[in-house]
Amino acid sequence: MEPKTIAVLIPAHNEQELLPRALAAVQTAARHPALADVHVLTVVAADACVDDTAKVAGAAGASVLHLGSQNPGKARAAAAQDALATLGASAEATWIASTDADSAVPPHWLAFQLDQARAGWEAVIGTVTVTRWPSVPQLADRHHELYFASRPAGGEPWRHPHVHGANLGVAAEAYQKVGGFPALPVGEDHALVSSLERNGHRVLRTPDCPVETSSRLHPRAVGGFGDHLAQLAAQERVLH
Repeated sequence: MEPKTIAVLIPAHNEQELLPRALAAVQTAARHPALADVHVLTVVAADACVDDTAKVAGAAGASVLHLGSQNPGKARAAAAQDALATLGASAEATWIASTDADSAVPPHWLAFQLDQARAGWEAVIGTVTVTRWPSVPQLADRHHELYFASRPAGGEPWRHPHVHGANLGVAAEAYQKVGGFPALPVGEDHALVSSLERNGHRVLRTPDCPVETSSRLHPRAVGGFGDHLAQLAAQERVLH
């Protein structure tokens, strides 16, 4: 596959504070030299927002989609549909990259996904990292212990078991064939990846290009990574 267009999807619910950092990171990634001939469109799905999320997104040059469902699955799917319609490119030449409003992608994020697409992968499932931890004793250590438990010793390739909407890429053609993101309040990213794997698409699970994400213990999305950290934090507080 040789992508000519990339659609970056960012669902956001009351994210006026963290969204600017997320968009700045995506803009930096879009300016990577490897993307010189690739058109990148960023769509922010402002979902049931009562703050200035939409205004912040528009001021940063993103396309803004206004929704009222407060449902990450619906938001991500709507952003994908809107982006593909706006781009008007063939699905065979379009790549979809998903991240979150509380996350910051690395400068080579889109270039990395582009390389994998050119190598024949139809989806790239990445990992996340946290650099700013709350002051909960042992939380970072406990998270790392669990998150990296399946990583092989001795430097062997790690086909990790994680799925994060904050670090996911998929060929538009494969995305459409499996029906895209389902309208789930939680787990739409897992459901999409399961469908891709179940239908025989080439899915690369790699830790080689992690995305930095928030460690907030009161996340916007219920049942996601933030809730996982909140549960660990509660356990550590009981132990200490």
